[in-house]
Amino acid sequence: MALHFPLLALEALPLRQSPSAVVSRGRVLVCDRLAAEAGVSAGQKLSTALGLQPGLAVSERDAAREGSALESLACWAGRFTPTLSLSPPAGLLLEIGGCLRLFGGVEVIVEAVLGGCAGQSYSTLWAVAPTPLGARWLAQAAAGEIHQEAPAMQAALAALPCGVTGWPDEVVKRLESFGLKRLGDLRILPGAGLRRRIGNGPVDDLLRAWGELADPQKPFIFPEIFGSHIELPARVEHAEALAFAGQRLFAALTGWLHGRQLLVRACSLHLTHDDGAQSALVLRFAEPAADEGRFLRLLREHLSQLKLAAPVEALRLQADEVVNKPGASAHLFDQPLAGEGALACLERLRARLGEAAVQVLGEVADYRPECATREFDPATDFAFSGASTARFTSPRPLWLLPVPQALGERGGSPHWHGPLKLLSRAERLESGWWDEGERGAAGDVRRDYFVARNPQGQWAWVFRDAEGWFLHGLFA
Repeated sequence: MALHFPLLALEALPLRQSPSAVVSRGRVLVCDRLAAEAGVSAGQKLSTALGLQPGLAVSERDAAREGSALESLACWAGRFTPTLSLSPPAGLLLEIGGCLRLFGGVEVIVEAVLGGCAGQSYSTLWAVAPTPLGARWLAQAAAGEIHQEAPAMQAALAALPCGVTGWPDEVVKRLESFGLKRLGDLRILPGAGLRRRIGNGPVDDLLRAWGELADPQKPFIFPEIFGSHIELPARVEHAEALAFAGQRLFAALTGWLHGRQLLVRACSLHLTHDDGAQSALVLRFAEPAADEGRFLRLLREHLSQLKLAAPVEALRLQADEVVNKPGASAHLFDQPLAGEGALACLERLRARLGEAAVQVLGEVADYRPECATREFDPATDFAFSGASTARFTSPRPLWLLPVPQALGERGGSPHWHGPLKLLSRAERLESGWWDEGERGAAGDVRRDYFVARNPQGQWAWVFRDAEGWFLHGLFA
């Protein structure tokens, strides 16, 4: 699948207003729709374009920005195929033959690719063909067609004008002087004579496009470390408005993760303010992920709580912690769609309520009830693997009192809203000598625990020690 971005030189610029155009060496390279409606076209002199549209906003071509935008698009396209190539100055080649079964057909891939390009506000021409050069020529001619078989592709190529190939102007003019305007006209001529007249390069291009000569492509190498930068078209004063620009950055991050078979645990969005100051928004995930929708939901939660110190002019997204993507087996039969999941919900709650507001309760290898659990950070310790935790055969209450409550005793039985009936045998808990005397520590304890019930039907967890009876927990 060949993608051609005819307005990349214009769309790669952050600050532009309509009507606008990009010029190179005093001539118009590309222009937007309003400028084209006024008569501006590629190849015109700048003076002519300004005469047709006096309010034309003119920018010099920035090849570095174009190259950066094209590489960002290549990273984004990694979600569709790991094998792709840059086709400078404004094209991509995606090898999708090995991905058809994964996506369910070429039409599904085409629809997804075009939807992603539109979501990033890029104008796109495309074509699908068996050969790279054939697909690229068809895309540049705005074919917008799928040709899975060579004969259909060759028939479509034969109808294309010679100017679509990008050959030097002198070659195209010489062919027109011979009365050869379409590629199909060149195919019927003897190859040896054609080589003498226009050279070996154009003839070899024809053979590559028709699939008669090998045409290996230089693969795009996904960068080792992901970092993508974008300048905003206008200063942003409210944090929520950064979500739209962030969508393009996270789209590239998702494609990069798929291309390198990685998952991200933490990433940071660096904000450049109009006064030159820098700030960073760190996004941590409860589990490694590579889902663009999940990234954007968490970003919006953080932005809703963020107050900008100054207007923002540029964004940079950087992947800080990544892990290898583990292999997984698909289900034999179709499974119902899962919900958001507990870990994704934790991420959104932490973004909304604060990093310390949501914690995970985990076990600790200690028999003393007040020391048997502690809070863990879900972003880093949700899947913690500490020392082997204590295993209890007797029931434990969900609600434990912060401090054991002393109970009255009548006739040798504890009372709590009435006399308590002991429902279990005594469970002796005795340990803690190692922190005896330490400030804030539970210390050495010797207790006999019972499950009890009062006349109101409430179930309690009580214990008896040398000082008497105490209430320590309540069962749900």
